[in-house]
Amino acid sequence: MSGRTLSNDLVLSLLIVAIGVYAQVQKATDAVRDTILIDPAVILIVAGVVMFFITFCGCIGALRENIRLLKTFSFSLTLVFLTQLAIAVLGFFYSDQTRGALGKFVKKAIVHYRDDLDLQNLMDYNQKEFKCCGWNNDTDWSWNLYFNCTHENSSSERCAVPYSCCTPVPGETVINTMCGFGVQTKSHLEANKSIYPVGCVDKAVVWIESHLLLVGALALGLALPQVAGVVLSQILISQIQDEITRCCESGPPRGEETGRKELAVLRSADMCKGIFVFLLYLLLVYHCDIEYISYF
Repeated sequence: MSGRTLSNDLVLSLLIVAIGVYAQVQKATDAVRDTILIDPAVILIVAGVVMFFITFCGCIGALRENIRLLKTFSFSLTLVFLTQLAIAVLGFFYSDQTRGALGKFVKKAIVHYRDDLDLQNLMDYNQKEFKCCGWNNDTDWSWNLYFNCTHENSSSERCAVPYSCCTPVPGETVINTMCGFGVQTKSHLEANKSIYPVGCVDKAVVWIESHLLLVGALALGLALPQVAGVVLSQILISQIQDEITRCCESGPPRGEETGRKELAVLRSADMCKGIFVFLLYLLLVYHCDIEYISYF
């Protein structure tokens, strides 16, 4: 790939990010701006920018044998790995605080359910997949202005819950989006006949406990490419530095035979370096694919 093509790709990538940011700003009202930190579009843009920066440093650093870019790649990947490790450790040892933080996240998503289509789709997807309703139970939807069950609420959705809370009816071909109307006014036993009786927090805990092997495999699958990327980049940095030192310290040619030996050594080093660059490139591609899949 030529430098001009690479520059065009870089400009195109930055243009895509800029369009995403512009779209996010354009759709943002005062209510939606309050959810900017939990907006899936914003999270995707930030993740894309970070992944692009790290991959760019690693790929160009390896191809151009640029030690600074390789060190930046190694440092950035180490920082990402340590951040993920810290989040996992803190989440394990401070489970109550983690649960409270996630509760605030979900509460904000419920409050702005009708204000942001991305949050609405995210909440509906989670409730349908985990077969749950609300954070603790269905009454959590009273946090939302439209679903609030107070007498002062004049909304047509008063005391309702989203359709994603409803249990599917066998043989139903058309989704009844009004199935949750008036659910909050019913007794717990009566409401459980038409909606999921369990909150999403309990369902999430049960899912994690029953899929510990899968969670561990995913965590290992994310960690190993990052660690391997750091190790390979450090090996490549060391090889480049050794080659620079050897070239600086070598004197004038001492004969044809000596020159051939030195050329053979350099070719062997270049071959090994090419193998490391290829492996590093594969790890970069694998790392980006895993991060993209885990997001969705």
